[in-house]
Amino acid sequence: MAASPQPSALEQQPHLGLRERKKLKTRIAIRRATYRLIDEQGYEATTIEQIAEAAEVSASTVFRYFPTKEDIVLTDEYDPLMAEVLRGRPADEPPLESIRFIVIHQLGGVFANEAELDEMTQRTRLMVEIPAVRARMSESMSVTSKLLTGVLAERTGREENDLQLRIFTAAVMGALREVTLYWGEHGNKDDLFALIDGALNSLAGGLRL
Repeated sequence: MAASPQPSALEQQPHLGLRERKKLKTRIAIRRATYRLIDEQGYEATTIEQIAEAAEVSASTVFRYFPTKEDIVLTDEYDPLMAEVLRGRPADEPPLESIRFIVIHQLGGVFANEAELDEMTQRTRLMVEIPAVRARMSESMSVTSKLLTGVLAERTGREENDLQLRIFTAAVMGALREVTLYWGEHGNKDDLFALIDGALNSLAGGLRL
């Protein structure tokens, strides 16, 4: 008998209500079915109809949660967690150090879950190999950047459209994008969070010749 899928760390969050938990469970089931099919038959050969059947939902349900196949691969539930933790960081903490704490300590703990790490590994492989996924990645990260900009605006008293805030979050998200691609290009062999830590150090210290 096959082992049951390991629960997502986010599925175990106690603050989620029944409705939110059911929606999250459906999203995760769709995503895991997608990764499983892609692993078996390749990205291009995997259809929404096949994904729906494997996840035991309708095709319309898949589209309701994910507008495109690329979104199934790229969309995760970490943005609200990042925003929540960022709001709770000390008011006098430098923004870059707040981001470092969120990504390395909070998300690092999430990826201690084997199922989460497996998904991240598959996701980065597809980012590297599939141009459509890589292109959609930039759009997805811009949404995260806007969310973080809004939270930092709350913390600093700046406007959400403040240019310095936009530059800061764009630089951070750009660094995370490049680290993720580098990690995938090199077979996911390195310590991802050590790479992220080094990238944030580079942002803090600048490029030294």
